[in-house]
Amino acid sequence: MMNAAVFLDRDGTINEEMGYINHPGRFIIFPFVVESIRIFNRLGLKVVVVTNQSGVARGYFEESLVLELHQKMISELAANQAQIDAIYYCPHHPKEGTGRYKIDCECRKPKPGMIQKAVKEHDINLHSSYMIGDRYKDVVFAKNLEIKSGFVLTGYGRGEYTYQKEQWKIIPDFIGENLLDIAQQIENVVCGKNAHNE
Repeated sequence: MMNAAVFLDRDGTINEEMGYINHPGRFIIFPFVVESIRIFNRLGLKVVVVTNQSGVARGYFEESLVLELHQKMISELAANQAQIDAIYYCPHHPKEGTGRYKIDCECRKPKPGMIQKAVKEHDINLHSSYMIGDRYKDVVFAKNLEIKSGFVLTGYGRGEYTYQKEQWKIIPDFIGENLLDIAQQIENVVCGKNAHNE
């Protein structure tokens, strides 16, 4: 049987948006994330983080820092009985930087590479999965993959929603104040309740 998943953007969705996070001390997980992940775990959803980290390509920090931050995130959440099943990140940029990271790759969102890899490695059914982020491009990303989208008002979300939503061609399936709000909406839908009122 294939798995349903919730794909989560990182910066602005799981942790505070601070631009390019170049030090572990600047990586601060929102307090509501633990309960959000627990809800997804209870629902049997694979929790998969997909994040662009072009700061590597731009030379703002080493790829080793990305790995360190992800281990910190996994450990902090696991200590509170909240499990992340996988993390995929793209360190590339098509135009900025030099060397092996300056490429027009297939993994940088909104291209599908990270999720395609997750589908293969975790036997995921996209049609029963979700993508949640704080940028409209995450909504487009979800639409391109034919999965349901959630848009949070943390991070860049409130600004994009306030000033750009009139130009949106795609409406998110879920809009919430934060990740916990959307987790609860998804929980209600999965449990057969009418959670999302337009």
